[in-house]
Amino acid sequence: MTTAQLPDLVQVYKALGHPARIRILAMLRTGELCACQITAVLALAPSTVSAHLAELRRAGLIAQRKEGRWVHCRVAEREDAGEIGAWLWQRIKRDPQIRRDAGAVKQLRAVPVDELCRVDLDLTRLAIARGTRTPRGDDAMMSERAR
Repeated sequence: MTTAQLPDLVQVYKALGHPARIRILAMLRTGELCACQITAVLALAPSTVSAHLAELRRAGLIAQRKEGRWVHCRVAEREDAGEIGAWLWQRIKRDPQIRRDAGAVKQLRAVPVDELCRVDLDLTRLAIARGTRTPRGDDAMMSERAR
């Protein structure tokens, strides 16, 4: 990583300190997504996803733009984004959860956002396999809360 001020560095590592936020960054690696698409894949409450997105935004890792009623998210353009992304990707690219999420995102990109909202973010109604969590430790507890 390039030289950063201590508070900035702490904010970045704090943002990377939760599985959902790492999953979000991995999803955004392939391009911009609507917050509702991210919510559908994570299977978390919209308010929870919003809080995770806010944490990533505070750390300068993502940027958002509003288009009508949709909020679109993307990886932020920052000086060390390539270094952070490469470092993170090398550690998570073979993770089964990240791969499942990538499969769901790939399918979601072919579905209009308003159609996703019409089915209440229910991927099964669109015949898309949800990026189901791997049951282990904290992840298993999060999975139970999401249901």
